[in-house]
Amino acid sequence: MTVSPRLRRLIDLPGIADLEYQALLKRAWAEPDARAEFPEIDACSRAVFGLTADEAGAVARPADWDGIDQQSRARQVEAFEAEGWDVTDNRRKPLRMLDHFSTQLWLAIRGVAGDLPFQPDDEQPDAWGSSLADDAARFRKR
Repeated sequence: MTVSPRLRRLIDLPGIADLEYQALLKRAWAEPDARAEFPEIDACSRAVFGLTADEAGAVARPADWDGIDQQSRARQVEAFEAEGWDVTDNRRKPLRMLDHFSTQLWLAIRGVAGDLPFQPDDEQPDAWGSSLADDAARFRKR
């Protein structure tokens, strides 16, 4: 499975890559109870999504909520991709810190609670568009 260049990447959000690096160096950062020991996780969550994992857990879910935030990491990776988000690292493995942010991201994506940070569109034109522009320029020269 290849990653579409149009997917937004969780690791590109402010502070997430730094926390992922910490989890790479010290496995304890990725543990479920790590937020008590490492307040940087909640601080990053509040800065990025506007709420912490505890606050996200306390949010009332809509009646049609499918419980995706409780699914396996592999299932969530597929579901996030269907929603336009890449939650994997460069080797296509789920982020170590995904469990700390998945609920907040799901709530924000679905408009239930929290916010998604603004990310500008990629400034580089896609290969197809630039090829078409080049062809048009050559045609005009004829």
